Amino acid sequence: MKNRRANKLRVLITGATGFLGKYIIEELVSSGYQIVAFGRNEIVGHSLESSQVTFVKGDLTNIEDVRKAALGVDAIIHAGALSDVWGLWQDFYHSNVIGTQNVLTVCEELNIKRLVHISSPSIYAKADHQFNISEEEAPLENNLNYYIKSKLMAEQLVAQSAVPTVVLRPRGLFGIGDVSIVPRLLRTNNTIGIPLLNKGKQFVDMTCVENVAYAIRLCLEHEKAPGQIYNLTNDEPMPFKDLLDLFFKASGNSPHYRKLPAKPLEVIVTLIEGIFLKCRLKKEPPLTRYTFYLLAYSQTLSIDKIKRELGYRPKLSIVEGVQKYVDYHRKH
Repeated sequence: MKNRRANKLRVLITGATGFLGKYIIEELVSSGYQIVAFGRNEIVGHSLESSQVTFVKGDLTNIEDVRKAALGVDAIIHAGALSDVWGLWQDFYHSNVIGTQNVLTVCEELNIKRLVHISSPSIYAKADHQFNISEEEAPLENNLNYYIKSKLMAEQLVAQSAVPTVVLRPRGLFGIGDVSIVPRLLRTNNTIGIPLLNKGKQFVDMTCVENVAYAIRLCLEHEKAPGQIYNLTNDEPMPFKDLLDLFFKASGNSPHYRKLPAKPLEVIVTLIEGIFLKCRLKKEPPLTRYTFYLLAYSQTLSIDKIKRELGYRPKLSIVEGVQKYVDYHRKH
């Protein structure tokens, strides 16, 4: 696609009104693309509109909405998804599986030149330390939670399709506008304190959301990208406690850690989650097995492939990303 001028390209972005979507729009607009921003949040959607951005309200589970939004576009970035650690299976299935199938169907009907599908490295999650995970190590099944199960099913639909698709698995997105990782940590720190397992020595990978948007543009433009799957991080794995200390130091807050024994806690968490599932409780358990795995086990990704094939290098370091986040919230 890079042999055509960016300002002649029209790109549909699903999930455009979400956290990542707004950064993708900013990245592509700065490179001259015309954007169709697709999402359900009408207030946010209209705030995105400009001479280069048109908002179309719609739902991924309605194929007519997707088809209408995709008319006349050259490429689609599929970033829309239900992303949570807890919820009802039918909600994840409809949003993440049926939604992806609808996007693929429309791509085939309209002969869309390229689809960039945003997946998740949560599919690698398991009760073990994992270092330098490559793209090929993804399991065929992972039923740790419904989100993971649905994202794996969506990837399998992509793999079975004839649509020229690039799959991206970005890890631990954070930045201004984040409503998940950082806010959860702050709430936990200000209430019960942050659980510290194994002294916080487990390694974690994070990614500045600006770097994810940049990588998505590379997937959109590079001729080697179609048919490939890429992990994505900031390429700065560090111990969990060091990462938290970095954030709290920059923000001027004091961390409140709760040192807990990992093995007994794992048994308790497994039992509680089992009860919640059996009773079909909609409320999220105090701690899920997935979140426990994040707190107890190292997980780092290899991004050698995207660096080698697409020339990816992070624009923003973790330190710069943390400082940018802190500075923004001090002013607001």
